[in-house]
Amino acid sequence: MIDKLENIIDKYDDLNRQLSNPDVVSNIEKFKNLSREHSSMQETYDMAKIFLAKHKQLAEDEEILRGNDEELKELVKDEINELKDILSKMEEKLKILLIPKDPNDNKNTILEIRSGTGGDEAALFAQDLYRMYMRFVERQKWKFEILVFNENSGGGIKEVVTSISGNQAFGTLKFESGVHRVQRVPDTESSGRVHTSAATVAVLPEADTVDININESELKIDTYRASGAGGQHVNKTESAIRITHLPSGLVVTCQDESSQHKNRDKAMKVLRSRLYEVEQAKQSKKRADARKSMVSTGDRSAKIRTYNFPQGRVTDHRINLTLYKLNEIIDGDLFELIDALKLQEQQILLESEAS
Repeated sequence: MIDKLENIIDKYDDLNRQLSNPDVVSNIEKFKNLSREHSSMQETYDMAKIFLAKHKQLAEDEEILRGNDEELKELVKDEINELKDILSKMEEKLKILLIPKDPNDNKNTILEIRSGTGGDEAALFAQDLYRMYMRFVERQKWKFEILVFNENSGGGIKEVVTSISGNQAFGTLKFESGVHRVQRVPDTESSGRVHTSAATVAVLPEADTVDININESELKIDTYRASGAGGQHVNKTESAIRITHLPSGLVVTCQDESSQHKNRDKAMKVLRSRLYEVEQAKQSKKRADARKSMVSTGDRSAKIRTYNFPQGRVTDHRINLTLYKLNEIIDGDLFELIDALKLQEQQILLESEAS
């Protein structure tokens, strides 16, 4: 551990030097990425400095204990026990801080919600999930921007894509990827029968331009007239954008803005993040995955959570956690769920490191 902590201090000091370099300061993307890394290391760095100082103090006291000065020996005995207790507690915290970090955790995120099986009821549930996440974003004092918003004729949401920016946005929300299921009695159900429907959530790290280099020649860009609610420009100008990335076949559309240029920027942001996710998935597959985490962070085909309205409960199936606070959770109080998922991931990673 001592070697690891000394390496962290050296790396942090090196980042400080780089962030003071005028060439780095003038490179906005590089400066931003280095600043994120610097910020993510702050807590570990501060604790490492204290741990190493106390470890050195303990070594000096134990050296005194091996000497011949009886008066000094008596003075350091109590201090040695106290230092050992402090270092033991700090070591447990440092073990968690030293777990290899997901480099994407500090990134902003793209949150996508789509209605699944269940028709209009699924679209209404997708709308509930959208409101839930936006309320959580407000509680976190993050910022968000709607990139794509397609309503259902029954008043719900077919698809919504938002960009969320804030401290640890992706690292906090990444466990939300997967199939969310709802069990409740629809307003249109006269017999009171409980229906089950679903919506799919995808949480992607927002890719910077340095993460994904997109060749313009590999893009097919179509413009068309926007449809649906949207203002005077609708059906009058070809402001809507459809971008097809030819090598991957990925297609992104955006028609929310009256400006073709703004729609193109939004569509490119989504495309870049989806391509980044594809690349990340390829890299993950190549690596031998030593830890089979029960906390799924990306499989959107997996049913991860059930919201049961008649019983007022929410169950996360990955960690077998059931909370009887459905109203609070739907209103954006996701903290207990997210903290439990983070703790589970930490335990799995610690076991993996130990083995």
